[in-house]
Parts: sequence; C-alpha cells; structure tokens
Amino acid sequence: MQLLKNRILKDGECLEGGILKVDHFINHQLDPSLMKAMCVEFVRLFSSSNINKIVTIEASGIAPAIILGYLLDLPVVFAKKNAPNTIKNAYSTRVHSFTKNKDYEVVISKELLNEEDRILFIDDFLAYGNSAMGIINLIEQANATLVGMGFLIEKGFQKGRERLEKAGVRVESLAIIEDLSNQQIVLKD
Repeated sequence: MQLLKNRILKDGECLEGGILKVDHFINHQLDPSLMKAMCVEFVRLFSSSNINKIVTIEASGIAPAIILGYLLDLPVVFAKKNAPNTIKNAYSTRVHSFTKNKDYEVVISKELLNEEDRILFIDDFLAYGNSAMGIINLIEQANATLVGMGFLIEKGFQKGRERLEKAGVRVESLAIIEDLSNQQIVLKD
C-alpha cells in the first residue's frame, strides 16, 4: 500500500536492533485518515472471506481492528496480556514480545470465541510471528476457524511470514520492510 509506504519513509525512524519506530502515526499517536485507508484495504483483501469476528492483541492492534470492525460491521475481540480478575474462564497461552523482550500470558474469555467463529486477526506488526502464533493457539483452543491474518507492517527479514505460512495461514501485509540495517529503512516494492 503506497500511502503507508510513503508515510513510513517520511515519518518512520529506524532504531538499533531492527526496531522500526512508527509512533507518530500508528502505535502511539494515530493518524485516523491513514488508519481508515489501511482498513479499507483490509476490507478489499478479506471481505469475501465470510468473516464473522475480528481478533487482535493489545495494545497496538486495537485501533486498526476497531476501524475494520466498524467498516465490516463485525465484533472485535482483543486478547489481553495478563489475565484480569474479571475473566475467570479463558483460553490462555504464553507469548514472547520482541519489542519488550518479555513473556506474557495472553487470554481471551471463553465466552467470546467458539467453534462457529470465522476469525480475521489484525495487528500492527509482523516480526517473528510470536503474537500471531499465540493467537493461533487461542483460536485452536476455541475450535474456531482462522480465515487469515492482516498486518499493517511486516518485517520481512525476521521471517514471521514463513512461520505463519508454514502453519497454513493466509498472511496479508500492507507494507513489508526488507531491511533496517545501518539504520536505513528499505521497503519491498
């Protein structure tokens, strides 16, 4: 998606260790017009897939998931990192965060996922695929169907796509970063 690629090149910042900072428009301060445009593209990519629920993981996936849910008129469920006391009966798995270098227990209430659900997972980044694999685990526990996974930005060099596709998942990314070495952003055409 050229609009997103242009914005990454204009306002994205490459930090040491392969970190792409996009907090001026995606995951700290949000650009609602850009977010809507990205979600319109996900509608184009997935609207014929008979989805009945959108799932994301807190926190940065929530904004695009809600806008996409609004556009498709579908409910949005977000997996919580660390189970709150209010959720007594939940599907649970462990996920390692690349950005925070920390493990989380990720949960979704059993009341919110079931075998009739056809799920689209949306998130801001695909890197190693740890969060996505955790979500796959939760969806499998619920005997639900994963229709596909959509990511705003994919770090192609971290091989998360390969991991997901090997698991049989349809992956759609709106912008793919080929390289962040030397603190330079190189996008796939």
